[in-house]
Amino acid sequence: MKQKKLRNNLHKVMAVPAFILFFIFFIYPLFQSIGLSLTNWNGFSKATFIGIRNFITFFSDSRALNDIKVTVLFALGSAPLLNIFGLVYALLLDKEFKGKSLVRVIVYLPAVISPLIMGYLWYFILQPQRGVLFTVLSHAGWVISGNWLGKSGPALVVLILVNVWQFVGMTMIIYLAGLQTISPEMYEASDMEGAGYWTTLRYVTLPLLLPSIKINVITNIIGSLSVFEIIIALTDGGPGYATESLSIYILRMVHGSFTGYSTAVALILFFIILIPVFISLKVMKRMEYEA
Repeated sequence: MKQKKLRNNLHKVMAVPAFILFFIFFIYPLFQSIGLSLTNWNGFSKATFIGIRNFITFFSDSRALNDIKVTVLFALGSAPLLNIFGLVYALLLDKEFKGKSLVRVIVYLPAVISPLIMGYLWYFILQPQRGVLFTVLSHAGWVISGNWLGKSGPALVVLILVNVWQFVGMTMIIYLAGLQTISPEMYEASDMEGAGYWTTLRYVTLPLLLPSIKINVITNIIGSLSVFEIIIALTDGGPGYATESLSIYILRMVHGSFTGYSTAVALILFFIILIPVFISLKVMKRMEYEA
């Protein structure tokens, strides 16, 4: 009887190491961060409790509020485009044609390169007057005036497009994996019913791709809201602080010996990420139930 009971509770016993690691690497640092966010610790001297003053300071700082706007705008542009183009690539590359494997490698290859290195490469490509793009277009008879990275609006658009170009392959791979799990019999049944391509896509492919859609939506939201390397490499948050994200702001506050304040900002960013992720999970759960 005892052995049977132990066997039935084996999954609980085996989950203990995972819970211990979760506590050590997530729960404990989270509560420690909450404590530090309520102090004026500079990273060296003794911390002094100041309550919620760090949070009040953050929401009173125009630079910090601009960083929230930049971070959210970047995510609103990047996350949807990553999912749209990733799905389009996956649908195209799921078909049989000569050179399909090579095209998949070409699309995915930028994702394995460091975002910092990729950002520096695009920085040299987009340099006005002496960049690769300027040189090529000049030889083609097209004249480019101005600096795309020198104004906040165009610079943010460039950042979004470069980020999408680099990581769309990762989104594509997840969608391809989802497409390959769909049984061909589903498409055969759809053809027998006389459904066209778009009808099949709407009522067969997309509902069965919901697990892949959920993964991509969540990971792209998290990645876009925590953007760091591509901005550092291309604009360094400039011009001024016009393209500075919250992740960069946190780093600069730490380097400025405002460790307690930067911890408070990190918690704010945590909740900024948590809210859309939670909403997306609820929406996806409802869509899975309806499907």
